[in-house]
Amino acid sequence: MTLSFFTSRGDGLLPTDLARSLWSEDQMHGVALSGALARALERRVAELGRDDLRPARFTVDLFRPAAMELCRTTTRVVREGRRLCLVDASLEQDGQRVARASALFLKVSDPVAGSVWEPTGAPDVPPLELAPSTEKLRVPLFASDGVWDESFAAHQNDGHKTTWQVGVPVVPEEAPSPFVVAASVADSTSMVTNWGSNGVEHINTDITMVLARLPVGREVGLSATDRVNHDGIAVGTATVFDRQGRIGTTVVSSIANAERTVDFEVHDFNGDSPNPRFRRSSGA
Repeated sequence: MTLSFFTSRGDGLLPTDLARSLWSEDQMHGVALSGALARALERRVAELGRDDLRPARFTVDLFRPAAMELCRTTTRVVREGRRLCLVDASLEQDGQRVARASALFLKVSDPVAGSVWEPTGAPDVPPLELAPSTEKLRVPLFASDGVWDESFAAHQNDGHKTTWQVGVPVVPEEAPSPFVVAASVADSTSMVTNWGSNGVEHINTDITMVLARLPVGREVGLSATDRVNHDGIAVGTATVFDRQGRIGTTVVSSIANAERTVDFEVHDFNGDSPNPRFRRSSGA
């Protein structure tokens, strides 16, 4: 089975089973959508010849359920200047937009001389015996209150959550760029901020990621830093990090979806499942 979120079909993308959401059998998850949109945005900037720019902000709106059907991405340059480039992207199915994104690319420059406060330290990565450094695909790892465990059912609790993931290719013929890796994993902010004792009872409607630098390699972590929840609306924030330290922040807005809760005591990942979404590890 193809280990990518999509396969190319002419000028479109056809989702593979890895793109299927647990919310519905006919619905794509936000990780795949975010990756596809980030890929389109980055390719448009590359077409402009702007290799002096780095993605600094990425925002996605997930306003319609995306079906497990052929989709297409389109892009538009909103503003290109000497030190920045702002690009919009849309993902369409049957002529209807189901998601949109925008990205701000900034020119890299020398650091300033003054000192400014920053927090020290970074979230802990999982131990090497559990997550050796690799670019091979594997099931995401999670920690609750700092305790890493391969079993998803072990994290069905109200503890503080962290995840460590390997970026999945958008299409099989190309390795995901560091930006696409970070952008796709960013959707898991909903997992580290909305996963509680009853499962995941909120579904995120957007993703915003801001980066000071790109991740090194294809491994990226998210650690919840804040959550606010009132009247069925939740806002979650996470730190983005790699093996070298913190690289940015993500924020998601979510709405209550208790009628279709994702219960990981039922959907626990295991090594015996024929579906690669439910295996503990798989070769790249």
